[in-house]
Amino acid sequence: MTAFSRFCAALVLLLFSAATLAEARLEVQVQPANKALRQNVEGHIGTLGERDSESLQRYRRFAEAQAREAAQALGYYQAQIASEVIAGDPHRLVIRIDAGEPVRLREVTLRIEGPASQLKAFRLPSDEGLRSGAVLNHGRYDAAKRHIQNQASRYGFFAGRFTRQRLRIDPAAGVADIELVYDSGPRYRLGTVSFSGDAPFDPELLQRMVPFEADSPYDSELIAELYQAMRASGYFETVQVDANPAMAEAQTIPVEVQLQVRKPRSLGLGLGVSTDVGVRGRANWTRYWDNPQGHSYGAEMELSMPRQNVGLWYDVPGDPPLTDKLRYAGGYQYEELADTDSLSRLLTLGPEWHSRRDSGWQRVISLKWRHEEFRLGDDAGLSTLLMPGVSYAYLHSDNQLDPNQGYRLQFDLAVAKRGLLSDADVVHGDVLVKGLTTLGQKHRLLGRVQLGATESTGFATVPPSLRFFAGGDQSVRGYDYQSLSPENAQGDKIGGRYLFAVSAEYQYSFTERWRLATFIDQGNSFNSLDFSSLKSAVGIGLRWVSPVGPLRLDLAHPLDEQGGVRLHFSMGPEL
Repeated sequence: MTAFSRFCAALVLLLFSAATLAEARLEVQVQPANKALRQNVEGHIGTLGERDSESLQRYRRFAEAQAREAAQALGYYQAQIASEVIAGDPHRLVIRIDAGEPVRLREVTLRIEGPASQLKAFRLPSDEGLRSGAVLNHGRYDAAKRHIQNQASRYGFFAGRFTRQRLRIDPAAGVADIELVYDSGPRYRLGTVSFSGDAPFDPELLQRMVPFEADSPYDSELIAELYQAMRASGYFETVQVDANPAMAEAQTIPVEVQLQVRKPRSLGLGLGVSTDVGVRGRANWTRYWDNPQGHSYGAEMELSMPRQNVGLWYDVPGDPPLTDKLRYAGGYQYEELADTDSLSRLLTLGPEWHSRRDSGWQRVISLKWRHEEFRLGDDAGLSTLLMPGVSYAYLHSDNQLDPNQGYRLQFDLAVAKRGLLSDADVVHGDVLVKGLTTLGQKHRLLGRVQLGATESTGFATVPPSLRFFAGGDQSVRGYDYQSLSPENAQGDKIGGRYLFAVSAEYQYSFTERWRLATFIDQGNSFNSLDFSSLKSAVGIGLRWVSPVGPLRLDLAHPLDEQGGVRLHFSMGPEL
């Protein structure tokens, strides 16, 4: 036999021997039963690997020592530990532990000294396991130290240190004392923010995006907010923020931000479908920045069978630029209304001041010039209105695309005065409230209420865009889009002064992405506050949570007129 053949034979024998040696098993038995202690011992010893009986006998004493360390870590200093090896397939190492009485905390001193003691946000650990009488747990003691150090790092006490950190244990008496005293030292401050990279913006614009003033007390959350502000601006592809305490001078940390701008333009295309408007195509073009002052502009377009519109906008950043902006907007919309003989051609132009309040409300103050040519059945009209308006919106949601909890509030008001570039006195208001809650992860309850009113000294001159129509996917299901409306003498749908619509829906999630729904809708548009004319519908539906948001398929039956089941299909977030 050649040397190579002998080598191959030995290798095969070695592999065969390894394959026949099963992995040894560890068993930990604790008296009285203590799951935490058992798991800690198992984790401390770890896997035994492929050991034979003889190897386990040699390892047994080491395993006992490991088990003792694991028991002491949870306060069991009087534990009695024994072990044995049981041959078999596989071989077993059995660790038996009589836990005994644990060591309990007697005196616990946790104290912060220095300027941090005056900072309400700097909190001591609130762990119940660090109270007098609790069982000693070394992990909780170490976690308390980390908690204090992490608080110090967050709030800028970089020179802080423990002046006393003692854990005294008397196993015979079964008691332990903890003393942790932390001297925070001075709080560091944030210096001037400097910017570098290929950002072609005025330094003044960049400084307006900084969410804190120079010489502010250090808080790592402010650094995170600065990063998020730069990203949220829409100007930059990459953002890197560096605030290194090692570079501090006189406890002031310089903040450096490196920026790389994004491509200045983008084009977006989209396609959707709903039973209200059928197939709908969308397109938008955006120039994210045009000059060093950060101005931007863009265009958007929507095309469907009953409605086509195009809009242009130009944005000027406000102060702060991430929440406030002045928008100059204009648009044209052509829409065929509920009746095929009714239509509207609307031209709008005017500025909008967008701002986000500290409370979270989004506010838009606008001044819109509206020129609308319309036909409602046999009636035709031409309306010109200059309407100052205000809009408030608030969204609270735990997920942007598919929330489980949340609500939306929206209030809109606009007015026009005859003689002030307007041919009628008009007051137009709209209120929308939506809510969503999830119970037990599978049961979802949704509600919606919408109210609207238009008051005018000459309602016949009010254009269709300021009148109300009900019915459709987002209103009263079971009725066609814009089919609920007052009619003229010829039976044409002409829109109403008032709108009321309410909906209640229950959804059951039978898989992660599929839900069954049942609902009841009620509402109408009318010219007098007579709620006896409300229309009602009930139905069932199916929801699929797609990557772009929920898709909804509903079958609804009207209760107030003879008719069959109507199909409704729509998509988009619930709120």
